[in-house]
Amino acid sequence: MTTATWNGTVIAESDDIVTVEGNAYFPLSSVREGVLSPTETTSHCPWKGDASYFSIEAGGQTNTDAAWTYREPKEAAKEITDRVAFWKGVEVS
Repeated sequence: MTTATWNGTVIAESDDIVTVEGNAYFPLSSVREGVLSPTETTSHCPWKGDASYFSIEAGGQTNTDAAWTYREPKEAAKEITDRVAFWKGVEVS
């Protein structure tokens, strides 16, 4: 089981992980209810497409833009459809 943890809180757990460019993409369905809040931040990857970001709310603190998803990834990255990855201090193990 792969786990994403931040601020002492398990954010997501899954045995179904897709790794792309060193990032573990968890199914959105594996993320605990109420920990992700969408932000207005976006970024663009030439081969994956446009990413949207989330802040993580856990243990009474907020980690802004610490998770991202590609809502409509390009064909080359279809394997990360409906998945989310983490950074900014989120421990994946």
